[in-house]
Amino acid sequence: MASLKILEVSHVAPFLASPESTAHFTIPLTSFDTFWFKFPPVQRLFFYSLPETKHTFLNSVLPKLKHSLSLTLQHFLPLAGKLTWPEDSPKPIVLYTPGDVVSISVAEADSDFDILSANQPFQASAVRPLVSPLHVSETGASVIALQITNFPNKGFCIGVTTHHAVLDGKSTTMFMKSWAYLSKENSPLLPELTPFYDRSSLIDPSGFEMKLLNYWMGNPGSTSSDCRNNPKLFEFFQSPEEPSSDLYRATFELTRSDIDKLRRRVSSNWHSSKPKLHLSSFVLTYAYMFDCFLKATDDDESKSKVFLGFAADYRSRLRPPVPENYFGNCVAIKANFKDMREHVIGKEEDSLTALAVKVSDLVKDLSKEMDLQSEIEDMLSRMSSFKSDNSCYVGVAGSPRFGVYSIDFGWGRPEKVAVISIENGSISMAESGDGSGGVEAGFVLKKHQMDRFASLFLNGLTHNII
Repeated sequence: MASLKILEVSHVAPFLASPESTAHFTIPLTSFDTFWFKFPPVQRLFFYSLPETKHTFLNSVLPKLKHSLSLTLQHFLPLAGKLTWPEDSPKPIVLYTPGDVVSISVAEADSDFDILSANQPFQASAVRPLVSPLHVSETGASVIALQITNFPNKGFCIGVTTHHAVLDGKSTTMFMKSWAYLSKENSPLLPELTPFYDRSSLIDPSGFEMKLLNYWMGNPGSTSSDCRNNPKLFEFFQSPEEPSSDLYRATFELTRSDIDKLRRRVSSNWHSSKPKLHLSSFVLTYAYMFDCFLKATDDDESKSKVFLGFAADYRSRLRPPVPENYFGNCVAIKANFKDMREHVIGKEEDSLTALAVKVSDLVKDLSKEMDLQSEIEDMLSRMSSFKSDNSCYVGVAGSPRFGVYSIDFGWGRPEKVAVISIENGSISMAESGDGSGGVEAGFVLKKHQMDRFASLFLNGLTHNII
């Protein structure tokens, strides 16, 4: 049985030579943030191959990572702070106070580095010990928790746990790229890696942020004081749980050639007189993974309704837009709430084409003028019925556009990057690790479902049969 030993728990503060780190720093939450207030933390793993001894890791690699983290935190002060709600604030804020630190656990594992950093299926519970939890109390929650795990003579892994009410995937990736950059370079942080904090254009004067917060607390008519004094305010509505031994994790890769093949297949099934489809790599990967998922789980006795959707980045879509290096949440969910089992499985139309059309329509909707507030309210009202009517929402975590495999701390590109907080049924997505222009997608399923999924995935690419 593989084991993990915690060697130390350290606290890293922002670099003290920075004048910013010696002053209080506050950012208010926007409606983009409070939408995710109760969502479970997002957890990512970055595996790096480094065949060095434990001594080298502890005395060379680890000090370099800690020092560059301190340098990075002077630019990312909210990460050292906490999500809280002071008495003199009308709503929750992220507050950094001089002396605040980031918790970083250092561990050693005797599990198989090659298995955990590979694409092949393995028990999902095997990677759970590689991340640390956020600290949550009645008065607030930490924003980030880090864990660095050494696999002696094989490599190391950086586990990142982040609070979704404070930052989205793009902001987390920007932080990791900044940390890696300052680990390699003795120069100022690049402008595109320097976070932009001004959110004046995102603050809603109508108070929609509080409406969302009251929704999460289950008290639509509550006052700010009622919410602030609720002892469960900062608890997540679904805490990360240890996956059952029957859950398996795997990564599936679509090469550029595979994606081109899927594009031709969908195009050939789509009449030229119909509206043109948006068949990007994202659309085709999501549709194909979703198709395999539906069929891999179609024989189960307790079949649930299944919806599709994804979180879309609104930085460039807002008017006025916000910069690409905006720190925080600037994503909202686009979803189709028709049961995909009912509308896709068993129909005469090719199921992949049908799903590609639905995902394409959602993407094309992003270019239309929309009432974002109404869409968020609609999403929340539908989410409340998910559990009651045995529904499953298969979303997307990550993006092929993030460029996570470019995050090099000085020892080479990652061997593997994985989102492990997808046991709820989401698909993780990233660019191919070899830089070939493909897409890799991760899933967590029961063992028998994973076996079916893998067979469907392979047959669909080699024989056009799903």
